[in-house]
Amino acid sequence: MIIVPEKEIAGLISPEAAFDAVEAVFGAMARGDAYNFPVIREAIGHEDALYGFKSGFDRAGLVLGLKAGGYWPNNLEKGLINHQSTVFLFDPDTGRFKAAVGGNLLTALRTAAASAVSIKHLARKDSKVLGMIGAGHQSAFQMRAAVKQRDFDRVIGWNMHPEMLGRLEETATELGLPFEAVDLDRLGAEADVIITITSSFDPILMDAQVKGGTHIACMGTDTKGKQEVEAALVARATLFTDEVAQATSIGECQHAVAQGLIGEDAITEIGAVINGTHPGRTSADEVTLFDGTGVGLQDLAVASAAVDLALEKGVAIEVDF
Repeated sequence: MIIVPEKEIAGLISPEAAFDAVEAVFGAMARGDAYNFPVIREAIGHEDALYGFKSGFDRAGLVLGLKAGGYWPNNLEKGLINHQSTVFLFDPDTGRFKAAVGGNLLTALRTAAASAVSIKHLARKDSKVLGMIGAGHQSAFQMRAAVKQRDFDRVIGWNMHPEMLGRLEETATELGLPFEAVDLDRLGAEADVIITITSSFDPILMDAQVKGGTHIACMGTDTKGKQEVEAALVARATLFTDEVAQATSIGECQHAVAQGLIGEDAITEIGAVINGTHPGRTSADEVTLFDGTGVGLQDLAVASAAVDLALEKGVAIEVDF
């Protein structure tokens, strides 16, 4: 058995490596070469925590396993991040346990990689203004990944708690970009690409606020009831997702589906665009929206890459099991 501790992940998996792994597994999903198993996600009745499992099998990459963990909202006061997880990999040929991999940084990297993949394939090539809604821990990862996909010249941002906007400003400064805090009307009117990364259960961004030609990556909605944008905006957009079943049940699309504004057939897997079987954006004034629900195969892909690199660099712990 191989163990890759959380402390080693930063030295193993770069944002670029995470991007390549996620893009490849999205393509495999759309081809039918990889599939996710049903998600288990439950409130445990202790510390207000949500705990669950995401699992799947990538036949193309021969990666089998699961991620276990969840969300502990009281962790910050304990000096820990709220999201805690571990990835477990198994040998698909024998079923034997193969590896345990620290999943906290991997989750942040794979989530940012997913939105970046959507920007690469769906945002207008001339996009210049990046809009950020949300300033939590994940927002910095999102911004760093996004700026690698387009030549942005500035970042604008909004957060429910304005005192947290310093994280966005610090990250933009690190990337050599000016940052301005704006209201939602300005953000929707000026941003060419918008990333929403919040834990909201009520719509924040409204249809009327968003100009034509915008690409939106909704990355915070991963649970039944959560919602970041108005259902009318989802209905107006050309829709893409990591997995349609999750988008309609726990993703941003769940509300538009429930209200009868769209059907499942209105949503396309981003892998189809990656594989060239769907054109993606077809006009400069089209609003495109990526519903990033987060799938187990993303975790497995980056964890598998981490194991290979850990073995190569001699930082893996190998034990009999």
